[in-house]
Amino acid sequence: MLFSRPNPVLATLAASVLLAACGGSDDGAAPTPPPVAEETRPHDSRVFTADATATSFDAMAPAAGDAIDVATTSRWAGVLGGAGYRVEVPANWNGVLVMYAHGYRGEGSELTVSNPSIRRHLINQGYAWAASSYSRNYYDVRAGVEDTNALALQFGAIAKAGGRTLATPSKIYITGHSMGGHIAGAAIEAETQATARNKVSYAGAVPMCGVMGDTELFNIFAGIQMSAQALTGIPNYPSALWPEISGLVTGTLFSSFPTPTDPYAQIGVTTAGMPFASVLMNLTGGPRPMFDLGLAFGGSFPSVWGALGGDGSITGILNRNVLDTNALTYTILGDTAGSLALNAAAQKLTAAADANRLRTDGLRWIPKVNGEFSVPVVSIHTLGDLFVPFSMQQVYAQRATAKGSSGMLVQRAIRGVSHCDFTVAEEVNAFEAMVVWERDKIKPEGDDVRDMATVAAPTYGCKFTVNTLGPDENGVTLALRPTAAALRSCPST
Repeated sequence: MLFSRPNPVLATLAASVLLAACGGSDDGAAPTPPPVAEETRPHDSRVFTADATATSFDAMAPAAGDAIDVATTSRWAGVLGGAGYRVEVPANWNGVLVMYAHGYRGEGSELTVSNPSIRRHLINQGYAWAASSYSRNYYDVRAGVEDTNALALQFGAIAKAGGRTLATPSKIYITGHSMGGHIAGAAIEAETQATARNKVSYAGAVPMCGVMGDTELFNIFAGIQMSAQALTGIPNYPSALWPEISGLVTGTLFSSFPTPTDPYAQIGVTTAGMPFASVLMNLTGGPRPMFDLGLAFGGSFPSVWGALGGDGSITGILNRNVLDTNALTYTILGDTAGSLALNAAAQKLTAAADANRLRTDGLRWIPKVNGEFSVPVVSIHTLGDLFVPFSMQQVYAQRATAKGSSGMLVQRAIRGVSHCDFTVAEEVNAFEAMVVWERDKIKPEGDDVRDMATVAAPTYGCKFTVNTLGPDENGVTLALRPTAAALRSCPST
């Protein structure tokens, strides 16, 4: 990948990694040639800026139950390879480093870093953590993997420059939200281990609300658009024209729809829109608790509605169309004839065969989550998420089974109604379940995400849902979880 400014340390590191991967050495043997340059993309000319003035960040405010003084940690911030970063190490560091990968940042030029939502837990338990802004915005998972790995590899040097000499981490875990879940999932893949410029052997991963089907997410987006057009009788316009026709579609299918300034306003579905709601439910994971609440007020579906369209290049991350709806089936529950008619009428999109191919210059432009990994993974997803839907977990489970990795995957359904609508307790429980599994070889419990009868059960997701709110909850969960829990309570235990 391309960094916005050269970094001699990373250049030397990348060269040494490539040398080792190719069986070379630096003892006088012929040097390994650099990666072959490939074609450029629109994304390569974009310029991004990290805050070069940031050298630290605020300590956490103390809270009841803290095991240590959370203000006594070592905290460093800076810029590495064009990406901003934050690193935090408690005084009683346990030797383990946790890498955190943030979600999609949009298309602006400013690069920003996020603290992990389980930061308090990590500090109290003695973990160090580090997070990168990545050197590029947009849906650039390639940059996310490479920059997160580069930061992990520079952890010791950053600490030493900050006045604290630390041993090499005994192990490194990775976790992330949304696009960061894609990054976490891709980082542990065999393909990434073979093709990344910056290589890190992670001991375990916790992807949260992640894009675990990689480009399959964009196929679902396209399927939502194609089925909506067909159900409203609108001709099969190219997907790039979605902004011009979406108003007609919206007015037919919905009696009320949020504005961009009020994404959590109630969504009302018209009688004509009910078949579409059924199609949407089945495209995003099938009949399941919380779907209707997620559509009605969860606030994640308007993001999908606005994200549709385009030429299939994922806003210039690729050079050719990656959208493909040929494998999608549109199902209207209780209406076999209507389903058949819809599948016949909906426009079929076909991806260019080489749109996201393997490259000679590092990772794919959109790294794959093939399901080929050998470390413990505990993945969590909310049932009402319609932006990165629950079906991503079903794709991930299917791929892991096909690659023989299903024994290393545990998945948990959470009864949230929006995207990444987790309580901190749910995230902590998933993280600690992964740690115990990796450390003590005790595999944790999970949910069956592929048996549709199981997923459709009214109590599905209750087992790992924790509705108790703590001091560090995100605003979406604070706003939505109490209402969702009241409307769909779980049996008391």
